[in-house]
Amino acid sequence: MNSLASIHKCAGRLFMALAAITSLLLLGACGSSSSSSGNQVGFSNSSLNGTYVFSSTGTDSNGGFVAFAGAITADGNGHITGGNVDVVDLSAGWGSGAATGGYTVGADGRGQFSVAVANVQTFKFNFVLSSTSHGLVTEFDTFGSGSGTMDLQTALTGISQLANPYALSLAGVNSSGSAPVASAGSITFNSSGVSTAGIQDFNENGLPLINRALSGTATLGTGTAPGTMVLDDALGNGSTFDFYPIDSTHFKVIETDLTNAFLAGDFYTQAGAAIPVGQVVFTMAGGTANLFPTVLGGYATTDANGNFTNGSADLNQQGTFVTSNPFSGSASSGGAVGGRVLVAVTGLPNAAEWVLYPTTSAGLIILQIDSDNVTLGAAYAQSATSFAATQNYGLNLTGYNISAGAEVDDTVQFLTASPSSSPNMTGLIDENAEGLQFTQGAKFSGTYTPDPSPTGRGNILAPSLNTVNGGLGLEYYVVDNTTTLFIEGGNGDTAQVGVGSFLQQTSPTSQVALKHPVVALFHSTSHAHGAAKPGQKWTPQNK
Repeated sequence: MNSLASIHKCAGRLFMALAAITSLLLLGACGSSSSSSGNQVGFSNSSLNGTYVFSSTGTDSNGGFVAFAGAITADGNGHITGGNVDVVDLSAGWGSGAATGGYTVGADGRGQFSVAVANVQTFKFNFVLSSTSHGLVTEFDTFGSGSGTMDLQTALTGISQLANPYALSLAGVNSSGSAPVASAGSITFNSSGVSTAGIQDFNENGLPLINRALSGTATLGTGTAPGTMVLDDALGNGSTFDFYPIDSTHFKVIETDLTNAFLAGDFYTQAGAAIPVGQVVFTMAGGTANLFPTVLGGYATTDANGNFTNGSADLNQQGTFVTSNPFSGSASSGGAVGGRVLVAVTGLPNAAEWVLYPTTSAGLIILQIDSDNVTLGAAYAQSATSFAATQNYGLNLTGYNISAGAEVDDTVQFLTASPSSSPNMTGLIDENAEGLQFTQGAKFSGTYTPDPSPTGRGNILAPSLNTVNGGLGLEYYVVDNTTTLFIEGGNGDTAQVGVGSFLQQTSPTSQVALKHPVVALFHSTSHAHGAAKPGQKWTPQNK
């Protein structure tokens, strides 16, 4: 097993592209902060109590792919009393081990947990809670930066509980780290954890591998330890994954073989799933080694066969923003397994064909499977066209700053006011720019403006923020009364490309959260900031 690279210190690690950004501050321990306590929602350390499955996918401080998946047990009093964490890093390989640590939760739902893996190396993650059972996560240390989620676990008691059909959504890079890879598919396990049917699609840097057979086996772990999954797929027989069940309908996976690819993502149950009928909203993200990064979002009308009509999409391709681009999609049968549907896309730049996989509770997984680009995302049935004013929200953004040449990940907590007032969003923001520059607890102030037509689309302008980009310009798409998707690039914000969501906060109760497929922003490896410096390394515990 490979050992994990040392944590990179921020002194001397600031890349040249940031030199012209006058708002960048490196204070104390490579960060800037605010003493403001934020909006008083009612969260506290007692809001985390139980075992939580978390994930984060992003970029290390050398510009390489890094992913985390794990399960940690919080005692309701600021202590992590047990857990296990997997770390896969392009430069250093795979590490896995027992984890302990601590956490804090502020009244606004913003907080941080730290985990010491194998009692040697510590990683930190900031989060914003939407409830006591769900939160949005950002890696917040000098090792790197990434985004993900955390969910209260309902422990499984036996492998027979995984006897379901599942749709999968995976993203990452190939084994050399030279090209992005995204995958979607479907697999059914029986009560012994053995697959009975499976199909999978890949897109590696614009080279699709379509309609490939997928088979495998799954074995549950004990306690907070992960289960093990071995998949035979188009990238190679014996692709191995650790997986952390949230419940029988959803689990996080992370690839550990270090041979076929570096992938991470989610499995979602498909029991009773169907393509939504009516208006849907969606976001997708990706890019290729030459065309990076790309995000798109919008709305369309779908039917039971998977046809898209009356579509309108906003696109940000490496800082070139196109607004309200009309598009449509013509569906054809993709095979009986997993409800797979092929869609020929018309009207979208750098997109010709999608493949769809319906899920029970996580929307409609969409993977681009043509040679024009690599994008992955999801569409959701829309049940509202506005989000509530005078409510508190938690936001997560994962983006790529073109000027800085770095991944940027944000968590934000904000309170909304009436659309007629300006600003009408106030709160605090935390930001990590690839493990090299931090903003924590800085003032967030913005204005949201709904479109005149009731489509659920609108824009958000948050200028003059203490962040790498100095502000945010977002186009948003309302899913329901509590959940809104967005992409970054609107209001002239073309120096940064991003994607994310914000969720209404419910405190101190739990709630079932909308389950999003992992959406990774794929980056060229050419912007790496130099080799890691020699330092302390750790050897994870044996599996």
